Amino acid sequence: MAFRIVLFIIAAALTAAHFLRAENYGLVALSLATPLLFLYRKPWSLVVLQLAAYGATANWLIAALLLVQMRQQIGRPWTTAAIILGAVTMLTLLAGLLLNSRGMRERYQ
Repeated sequence: MAFRIVLFIIAAALTAAHFLRAENYGLVALSLATPLLFLYRKPWSLVVLQLAAYGATANWLIAALLLVQMRQQIGRPWTTAAIILGAVTMLTLLAGLLLNSRGMRERYQ
């Protein structure tokens, strides 16, 4: 159970760092505040956490695709960036999927 929560917190921190780089401070605050929903043991909070993880996954995927396209257009290497962003995308997706376990659902009834 703790692993699932820690993995989500890491994914939220990485997402906040992404938004900080874009100077979108509202989404930075939202990304950092989202893990506080673990304190509410209600079914809706688990759903919101999962939706946040899936939304962040989509954001990482879009960022990876745009970065790869930009680097290809200017003739710069892109494989390392694609691997790193792909790994962060998969970590964020895994964080969301692990929240759908039976143990988590039982805890948030």
